[in-house]
Amino acid sequence: MFSQQPQDLVVVAGQPVTLPCSIPGYHGVVLWIKDGLALGVGRDLSGYPRYTVIGDHSTGEHHLRIQRVELMDDAIFECQAIQAAMRSRPARLTVLVAPEDPVITGGPVVSLRAGDPLNLTCHADNAKPAASIIWIRNGEVLNGAMYSKTLLRDGRRESTVSTLYLSPTNMETGQQIICKASNKAVPNGKETSVTIDIQHLPLVNLSVEPQPILEGNLVKFHCSAKANPPVTLYRWAKGGSIIKEVSGDTYEVIVDHSFFTEPVSCEVTNALGSTNISRNVDVYFGPRMAAEPQSLQVDLASDAVFNCAWTGNPSLTIVWMKRGSGVVLSNENILTLKAVRQEDAGKYVCRAVVPRVGAGEKEVSLTVNGPPTISSTQTQQALHGEKGQIKCFIRSTPPPDRIAWSWKETVLESGTSGRYTVETVSTEEGVISTLTMSNIVPADFQTIYNCTAWNSFGSDTEIIRLKEQESLPVAVIIGVAVGAFVAFIVLMGTVGAFCCTRSQRNHKGAASAKNDIRVEIVHKDHNAARESEDHASMKQLMVERGDFQQESALKQLEVLQEEEKEYQHIKDPTNGYYSVNTFKEHHTPTVAGNPPAEASRNPTGASTLGKQRVPTGMSFTNIYSTLGAGPNRLYDYSQRFVLGMGSSSIELCEREFQRGSLSDSSSFIDTQCDSSISSYSKQDGYVQFDKDSKASAASSSSHYSQSSSQNSDLTKPLQKRMQTHV
Repeated sequence: MFSQQPQDLVVVAGQPVTLPCSIPGYHGVVLWIKDGLALGVGRDLSGYPRYTVIGDHSTGEHHLRIQRVELMDDAIFECQAIQAAMRSRPARLTVLVAPEDPVITGGPVVSLRAGDPLNLTCHADNAKPAASIIWIRNGEVLNGAMYSKTLLRDGRRESTVSTLYLSPTNMETGQQIICKASNKAVPNGKETSVTIDIQHLPLVNLSVEPQPILEGNLVKFHCSAKANPPVTLYRWAKGGSIIKEVSGDTYEVIVDHSFFTEPVSCEVTNALGSTNISRNVDVYFGPRMAAEPQSLQVDLASDAVFNCAWTGNPSLTIVWMKRGSGVVLSNENILTLKAVRQEDAGKYVCRAVVPRVGAGEKEVSLTVNGPPTISSTQTQQALHGEKGQIKCFIRSTPPPDRIAWSWKETVLESGTSGRYTVETVSTEEGVISTLTMSNIVPADFQTIYNCTAWNSFGSDTEIIRLKEQESLPVAVIIGVAVGAFVAFIVLMGTVGAFCCTRSQRNHKGAASAKNDIRVEIVHKDHNAARESEDHASMKQLMVERGDFQQESALKQLEVLQEEEKEYQHIKDPTNGYYSVNTFKEHHTPTVAGNPPAEASRNPTGASTLGKQRVPTGMSFTNIYSTLGAGPNRLYDYSQRFVLGMGSSSIELCEREFQRGSLSDSSSFIDTQCDSSISSYSKQDGYVQFDKDSKASAASSSSHYSQSSSQNSDLTKPLQKRMQTHV
């Protein structure tokens, strides 16, 4: 009986296997049958070198040992005892074959152009059973692969093919894709991988440093590129023109305004092709003319259109102006002048300004076709007996067709006729026509000369007279000039000395008034604005009248006004406090003839009347109001307020009094000086002033009003006056 029989086995090809067969007590022949065929007799299996019968024959062990199982060993085996007529049960030996190493088509590196999809194919051949294939990327299994298998000719082995589709967005260059094939022979599988190589045109970046930049400075261009396959060539161009002297990835140059409009380009090339990128430079530059304006010649009353275009960086401002005028006509490229007139002709300027960079301008001319325009001096001079000329200046567009001079019954356009010659000269500004007379006679100064010009648009005429020119000897002219210069020097010295004297005297008088009674001043002189007008009227009236000496009267008025101005400008050392005194005026009746002899003989008689102080700071109005009161009464000193202080006022009064006494009825007639005028140089005058002011303090205001109202009545003397002084 069989103590051991062969069992079904599964074995991987290449491994050894033993099929057991044990028949204890049997000493006959044992055969091993493979798929119905005997392998040999007994232990002689010489036809199968990998097969061996092993075991102790004496104990009935007849085991079949197969070295390195192959696919052909995949069969049904039996153990038979021939003499005993026994057969073991059949045993199935299954041989498993691992797939060959998987292969990815195109590996180990799969190259493709950027943007193209990728199909990866992996096959695992000669496997039993057929291999299973999976795709792995970054440790993750990729789904969606297509799977197929093929049975080989031996009918036992199979080949497996798997195809994986990858979209352009689902892959990156440098990634690894793994193909893994497995079956029962290799549960852990076999794998292979490919690296994805996505090839692309150069990816280029062009940098410009620094920016912005002023024209005339150095700029560096850098062309950085990423390419697969690698870069093989750099090429530079500006405005489409190749820069042959540069071949690397850097370009340095000093920029000008052209770099603002003409871009710099960098072209990078690899095996797949080329990539070109361009950049403009932000160059700051002054205005450049883009469209130059043209000068125009248009007819009268038509439109004139100028076009002017500039380029500049940063943005510029355009201004249209007429030369010689500050008026801005337009801020646009186009200047339109509607219905032009002849005065519109001239130079026009198109000016462009780039802030903080520069400016530029272009000048054009506007010529207006119209009738001639004559501009000449209507009265021209010549010397009697000498050669004389009369000039006629003509502006005309188009140029004048004809220019003619006419006088009396003579008309001359050019050439010579008797003593007269006509010459015409053209200049940039116009035409000058000159009428020359060879010998000036008195009749030429009585003749009217007519200059007339014509063109296709009309005509213009100018009437010119000739005036005799007075000639002075050269010696006389030089003498007059020298004399005037000397007189000017003397006059300036006299004025300077006079001003210094007056200034010292005024300051002295101002300092002597500090001991007076001090009251706060609230009254201001409101007649100052009228004084200058009244003074001018006074001077005009005195000039027009012929019954006094103009020079002396004007001089007196100017002295009075000068004194008043000087005292108005004295700084108040008392901070607004002034001494106020009142006094009584004693008037002497005014007569038409000379003043009394007593007054003439005793000019200082005013000092015997109590040394009353002279009013100051009052208006000239009272003086002017007395003018015209009578035929011989032009300047009534009984009504005036003397503006000076001290002896200067009295001396002025005395001089006026004496002048009036010595003049006749047609000269300046003056009355005697106001008897209230007193000297300001003696201290005892203050005593009387203080007494009078105390006695009349209560009525000083009313007296002032009365005195003002009495100014209109020249026959009534003033009773009281208010006196203010520092």
